[in-house]
Amino acid sequence: MTKREIMKMFRDTEYIRVGGSAEELKCAEYIKDKCASFGCEAHIEPFKSEFGDVHSATLTIDGKEIPCTGYAMCGNGTVTAPFVYLPCPDKASLPDVKGKIVMTDGGIGYWTYQDIVDNGAVGFITYSGDVHYADHDIDKKELRSFVSKGRKILGVNINAKDAVKLMKGDPKEATIMVDETEYEGESRNVVLDLPGETDRTIIFTAHYDSVVLSKGAYDNMSGSVGLMAMAEHFAKTPHHNNLRFVWCGSEERGLFGSKAYCEAHESELEKIDLCINLDMIGCTMGKFFACCTTEEKLVGYIEYLALESGVSMKVKQDVYSSDSTPFADKGVPAVSFARHSNSSTATIHNRYDTIDIIKPENMARDIDFITKFAERMANAAVCPVGREIPDNMKEKLDFYQCRKRDPKR
Repeated sequence: MTKREIMKMFRDTEYIRVGGSAEELKCAEYIKDKCASFGCEAHIEPFKSEFGDVHSATLTIDGKEIPCTGYAMCGNGTVTAPFVYLPCPDKASLPDVKGKIVMTDGGIGYWTYQDIVDNGAVGFITYSGDVHYADHDIDKKELRSFVSKGRKILGVNINAKDAVKLMKGDPKEATIMVDETEYEGESRNVVLDLPGETDRTIIFTAHYDSVVLSKGAYDNMSGSVGLMAMAEHFAKTPHHNNLRFVWCGSEERGLFGSKAYCEAHESELEKIDLCINLDMIGCTMGKFFACCTTEEKLVGYIEYLALESGVSMKVKQDVYSSDSTPFADKGVPAVSFARHSNSSTATIHNRYDTIDIIKPENMARDIDFITKFAERMANAAVCPVGREIPDNMKEKLDFYQCRKRDPKR
């Protein structure tokens, strides 16, 4: 795939592609058609997911209405209670949330939600955006069932500018109202198989959905374009092992596409030797790196290949928050490739994640190196990566999946 073809794919998909939306389906069909353009037949695998449509939401603080968006799947109704700001959910602060509406410091993760509910909070407020941005966008959030576990309290999200302005005063009382409809909807993965000569498989993943405020060129059409370039390369190049390419839907909603894939194909996972994931490559500035949820030997392997290839990159053993992780959690060794930039030069999850962040030469360079690594795996007589996930990575997966609480956080 030439640099011109790479950039055309970015332009063709320069629209918001939220998981479960008509635009996500449009992009899935586009990916399927792109595979057909080089003679390969991909197919779309739908999967069910929970959704919520917020019809209206309001936040009132001491009689003044603050612009907000309501959390999908947080329930319906109105709650009025004293306001409290919770910068840190520690033992000293949590007793103070009982019977109150809590504003957290930024978003709200699994353990913070459990903490405030366990301690009697009756509603919550989060904020997103940046006080230095010119816009006043407010991201639409959802209270995932994995987080709420059926214990729902009303929640809204506001802009960071309003959060700062609010805390410069002395807020006393808050009222949250949310009116929403919850339903079961459908998202999609796109799957392409390139058979080899064995019964072993290397699987490639990248998510193609975006968040509601973003066209998601960097996060993660870049990875999806990279996957397409690699699929086209291997479609024209003989390879020893089977190759499967999966463009995942609804990653931004909680890795739902890769989780659904692993659940639907669980009986096949034992024949997958490695997952190679692409998430956020090709930006103009930033460091190229690989994150290996594998035995540590793979770190050295990739470092040696980078030196051999004259590629500057950082490699580490860790868990990466992307579609590689559900595979690793099921026992499939996984590596994610990315090029990460400082947020001042390449931001995500907002209106500024556009094609302007991408540098065609870096896209081509990143794809070339990942393809070089993939060729070694695709043609290996025996995959050199150990099939066992090491204990230190299993523990990190437990922390990531919230099965255990990380004592360091």
